[in-house]
Amino acid sequence: MNKKTEKGRVIIPIAASPDKGPIEPPPGADVEMVSLYEAHKKIYPRSVSGLFSNWRWGMVFLTQIIFYGLPWLEWGQRQAVLFDLGARRFYIFGLVLYPQDFIYLTGILVISAFSLFLFTAVAGRLWCGYACPQTVYTEIFLWLEKRLEGDRSARMRRDAGPWNADKLGRKVGKHFLWLAVALWTGFTFVGYFTPIHELAGEFARWELGAWEIFWTFFYSFATYGNAGFMREQVCKHMCPYARFQSAMFDKDTLIVTYDAERGEPRGARSKKADPAKLNLGACVDCSLCVQVCPTGIDIRKGLQYECIGCGACADVCDTVMDKVGYPRGLVKYSTENAINQHWTRSQTLRHVFRPRVLIYVAILGTVVTAMAVSLAMRVPFKVDVVRDRGALARIADGGRLENVFRLQIMNATEATQQFHISVSGMPGLQVVSENDIDIASTQARWVAVRVQGPMEGSVPGSYPIYFEIAAKSAIGKVTEKAAFIVPR
Repeated sequence: MNKKTEKGRVIIPIAASPDKGPIEPPPGADVEMVSLYEAHKKIYPRSVSGLFSNWRWGMVFLTQIIFYGLPWLEWGQRQAVLFDLGARRFYIFGLVLYPQDFIYLTGILVISAFSLFLFTAVAGRLWCGYACPQTVYTEIFLWLEKRLEGDRSARMRRDAGPWNADKLGRKVGKHFLWLAVALWTGFTFVGYFTPIHELAGEFARWELGAWEIFWTFFYSFATYGNAGFMREQVCKHMCPYARFQSAMFDKDTLIVTYDAERGEPRGARSKKADPAKLNLGACVDCSLCVQVCPTGIDIRKGLQYECIGCGACADVCDTVMDKVGYPRGLVKYSTENAINQHWTRSQTLRHVFRPRVLIYVAILGTVVTAMAVSLAMRVPFKVDVVRDRGALARIADGGRLENVFRLQIMNATEATQQFHISVSGMPGLQVVSENDIDIASTQARWVAVRVQGPMEGSVPGSYPIYFEIAAKSAIGKVTEKAAFIVPR
């Protein structure tokens, strides 16, 4: 039986009880139930300023200016960036893409993946620490929390104290601001899929469609919950990146590192004291590096999967080193090899750009170049050729052999285009139906095309022919293969 008796007291692990069944303590013994699971402790990150904090806030402003501002940007007579799922058209400034352009989405995903591999191989979890939406919105929500409830110590005292009018007012105000930011975020997200000016009018009149209501409030709820409550739990337990990042790290990856050789043994001391005489390292054991950490870890324990590489501990440690008069860099971005072999900064950087990183750069550069060239050479209209199922071939007036085809011409430009249809591949072939077609901007049209060829001298069989569809505005031409049937 999984229990321990000490001076008449029985300690029963709660986790063992469901499997083992009820555990009966000895008569007259005091029973204490002990959970084998550590209770979650709320983390109160301390405010910090410094180089990495400035970079982090710079990324907050950059990403949110782009996210919140882009849907309101106009391009011609439409929204600059709009993913119109209903019309199956995707507008990205002057570019109009269709589902047939799925290859470009694949290219974007490949570029994103290799960018993540590259950044991680060079400097660890840069994405997590500076640009991940979870980090960005947590920073925004923490800033609002600090404005309403004060810094770390004030928030801890207030949460531990009794409820009163001041505490209630600050809590209500904080959650009101959180909900306002979350709702605006959800509204903006949906504005990438529904024209945002129309969406604003529908929202004001409360005439939103079902999917618009769902996604606005779902995204708002996710933002409110993740940034306001779950915070570091998302990074530690929900995000898969923390689990497989070690596969992309090596001993030359720049990570936030504590210089244990310089810092240990740690201990408090007077500012005027000589640490050498006290047999102490540079670490004054102030624990500020733990207090500023958004995931609540102690960087002095070495690399941990919970570390998101934000550099907050490096900023606060440099501040402490300045105050006590020691050199900066006790906690810094460095590599395992650099710390162990005491490399200079230039030596460290030379080893960072190693073959693995150069391969990532080469692959990434190749994919980006290929995608840019493909977009530059892309013909902004598409053609599909389908044989008319009504008849394979027939004899037309004048004794000529006729095949009928249906062409779908898709105009991917934002101006009306006129297209000329011609055919080649067999002697005497010609288009006898209308071969000059007007198609409105971003529209598609099915066109019946009758192709005739000479009957005399034609051997029965299937012959390859080629339709050439050329835009009269010189935006390009498309050639599509088909088959001309000569019956027996």
